[in-house]
Amino acid sequence: MSSKTFYITTPIYYPSDKLHIGHSYTTVAADAMARYKRLQGYDVMFLTGTDEHGQKIQRIAEEKGVTPKEYVDHIVAGIRELWNLLDISNDRFIRTTDKQHEEVVQKIFKKLYDQGDIYKSEYEGWYCTPCESFWTEVQIKEGACPDCGRPLELTKEESYFFKLSKYQDKLIKHIEENPDFIQPASRQNEMLNNFLRPGLEDLCVSRTTFDWGIPVSFDDKHVVYVWVDALSNYITALGYLTDNDVDYRKYWPADVHLVGKEIVRFHTIIWPAMLMALGEPLPKQIYGHGWLLLEGGKMSKSKGNVVDPVILADNYGVDAIRYFLLREVPFGADGVFSNEALINRINSDLANDLGNLVNRTNAMIQKYFKGQLPEKHQEGEYDKQLEEMALQAPKKVEGYMDSLQFSSALTEIWKLVSRTNKYIDETMPWVLAKDEAKKDRLAAVMYHLAESIRIISVLIQPFMPNTAPIIWDQMGIIKEVETPWASTKIWGKLRKDVKVNDAKAIFPRIDVEKELEALEKIHKKQIKMQQCKQPTAQKEEKQSEYITIDDFAKLDLRVAKIMHAEPVKGADKLLRLELQMGGEIRQVVSGIAKHYSPEDLLGKQVIVVANLKPVKLRGVESQGMILAASDEENLLLVGLDGEMPTGTKVS
Repeated sequence: MSSKTFYITTPIYYPSDKLHIGHSYTTVAADAMARYKRLQGYDVMFLTGTDEHGQKIQRIAEEKGVTPKEYVDHIVAGIRELWNLLDISNDRFIRTTDKQHEEVVQKIFKKLYDQGDIYKSEYEGWYCTPCESFWTEVQIKEGACPDCGRPLELTKEESYFFKLSKYQDKLIKHIEENPDFIQPASRQNEMLNNFLRPGLEDLCVSRTTFDWGIPVSFDDKHVVYVWVDALSNYITALGYLTDNDVDYRKYWPADVHLVGKEIVRFHTIIWPAMLMALGEPLPKQIYGHGWLLLEGGKMSKSKGNVVDPVILADNYGVDAIRYFLLREVPFGADGVFSNEALINRINSDLANDLGNLVNRTNAMIQKYFKGQLPEKHQEGEYDKQLEEMALQAPKKVEGYMDSLQFSSALTEIWKLVSRTNKYIDETMPWVLAKDEAKKDRLAAVMYHLAESIRIISVLIQPFMPNTAPIIWDQMGIIKEVETPWASTKIWGKLRKDVKVNDAKAIFPRIDVEKELEALEKIHKKQIKMQQCKQPTAQKEEKQSEYITIDDFAKLDLRVAKIMHAEPVKGADKLLRLELQMGGEIRQVVSGIAKHYSPEDLLGKQVIVVANLKPVKLRGVESQGMILAASDEENLLLVGLDGEMPTGTKVS
């Protein structure tokens, strides 16, 4: 067994019955890294799973008329199927409803309580159920959640608190002394300047207003709240605080936690502080990548894109989807997904470049040498250039992979693909084939092509695990003998008299226009089927209280037009809007950035609550609120069926 270990995790996913391609982004990236490290000889532990407790889950289950466990069991089965479809090679899958996890979380909570890092008090403040976040009066004043813009619930309940503030200075010191701890650097600056240096408050870590969670072992009217519950999975999965903690001692601390940028704060502040309190080592790195968005800024089927990963994989193959996710966007930055971009990338990179290289080389060896090269080769012009580039590529790929730059690693591999295609044009095998005296030179050219393809096929394994074996079979490359990762650094590992097999196109070209039309039909069919599944009589919403017509009359609703829109600095979900409302311009801050891009909003007419008391959200004054309708995933602005003069009263 290897003495080198590598532990990589994704965040555990919150169960959702609306999986789209964006859910796959982190996991595909983690899988590529895990496969790469295994190829290098590491003993890898790759963990993923599901976070299944909380008030939101309990509410959804109640609405559906099932128990929370029944609801999450169904969703988790779908997530497991998706990971199987995408060839995710996780070594372990943890559920926060697993018995071992629940028992260890109770031990962790009790340990922190016994040593004084958790204490009982009373929480009174604002709570956002969708974000599962508490907000203080200072942070929000009044109004909406500063992250998502949704209404907040005023909550007052007895709670246990974790002394997060106690570890503030120690966290700052650790981050400053370990510059690679939070990556990319922009996330590190955000955590230090926006959260740590301004000061941390103690953290609510239990709830009493719902019971779908892990009971506090010494106070069963409380359930352990999400931060102690969900974040602990990274060590409970390894047997921490159990009789069998061999894996914990072997793999911890984690080499890297891959997370989306929206949860970097929890993983780089709360989680390390908990570990410090427990006296355990901190993970070596937390990497907060960007979002995969749709054109228009939103990942949702209502935008007209087919983003169902099952449909995309069935249509284009799993490896094509994996390649697109990791090549299209520099890891760490936000990127855009569209069906057209996916198809164009398949055509250009996979069909034209890689697929064509393999097909042409195979066909020429079949045609000129009846499928098997002779042993005698004659070296010539351009050979050394190709050899040198092929030998440089693995080192560059490793450098990029070790820094989680998947897109750059693939770009480097494709430089070799392009150079090998160029080598065909430079050496012109079809001309050499006309002269019997140049057969040895032709054999050398064919060998150089085949050997370059061998190196390329080994390098793409972490990203495209199904494509590499297909290439090996077509090109007669012997698996394990001629395909170890170390073999990419040696030119000439492929035997001189290689024999190729019959081949067909690995990535057939796609007619873009026809394919987009076909995907649109699939999308419309999905929408129609979804509508048919909706019950004719919706369950009546629970009313906390009725209002009178006099209460409603207090609202001053007005028509306004959006004249300007821009992101609020330091807030991923907020936009600052300038609204024309009659003869005045109003500034409103709204949590719609995940659903609308600024350019999409210009000129739109909206409905504004004009007499709402001004509040500051992330330091920007908001002089009202625009109306919107939202569900778990989608948000749409409330508008008019036609144009009205701005300032018109809505009644």
